[in-house]
Order: sequence, then C-alpha cells, then structure tokens
Amino acid sequence: MQLDKLDRDLLRLLQANGRLTNAELAQRIGLSASASFRRLQRLEQSGVIAGYTAKLSGEAIGKPTTVFIEVTLDSQVGTALDAFERAAAGCEDILECHLMSGDFDYLLRVAVADMRDYERVHRQRVAAFPHVARIRTAFAMRAVVAQRGYAL
Repeated sequence: MQLDKLDRDLLRLLQANGRLTNAELAQRIGLSASASFRRLQRLEQSGVIAGYTAKLSGEAIGKPTTVFIEVTLDSQVGTALDAFERAAAGCEDILECHLMSGDFDYLLRVAVADMRDYERVHRQRVAAFPHVARIRTAFAMRAVVAQRGYAL
C-alpha cells in the first residue's frame, strides 16, 4: 500500500499515542474528522494498522527483567519447526518469538520477575518444548531504545 504524507503523519501520531481521538488526530494532521476517519479505516482494513494495544511497564507489573533466549532445535524439518512454534505460541511467558537465520533457530524475548522466575521459564517451558537441543540466554541490563514505532 502506498502511504502519503498524511498517512505517515497519522501513523506517527498513533504510534506515539494510540489513545488519541479521531478529532485530535484530524486536527493535528490538518484534516476534517470524516476524512481522518476514512484514512484510519483504510489503514486498518489494509493491515497497515495491525491492532491497538496498551504498553505495560514490566517494572510496574513485577516483571522488570528482559531475557533473550536463543534456541537451537535438533532438527530443521518442517514438523519440528511447527511443533516448536505451536509450543511457543501457547506459552504466555513469551513476549516475542522470531525464526532466525544464523547460528540458532529462534530468538525469544521474555520478561521475568527475577532469576527464580527465569529458572521456571527455562525448566518448565522452553526446555520442555519439542525438539529443543540447545538454549543460550542473555539478560538485558537496561533498555537503551525501548519499543519505539517504525520510522515513517
């Protein structure tokens, strides 16, 4: 989909604050409320806007530690990949799971309360997923750039 300047402006505003009303969006990009609403609907229907969520503070909900987990599987056949992906998708502890190229197969991002909580995730979840051959973990000391929107 081709995005013009007004589309990009609207998307920048929504990435910064998804709670802006249509009237506020329209005023900030210099359109009528109805024109802004039509653009917003088009962006939603075309899949450019994939949904709306609330960003939570890991610190505030008791999960201040971000952990990145590299997972290598014992097999690269489709059934092994599918089984792992089903297990990962069903695990509420996993914030993100990416199929990777390179030295490992998947990169997971999880948030945990502390080392004991990570041990639970490691033992009871990730290590128990099908076809896991190796797990390597890195703990984030702090976020330097945290979850920003796409450059438009």
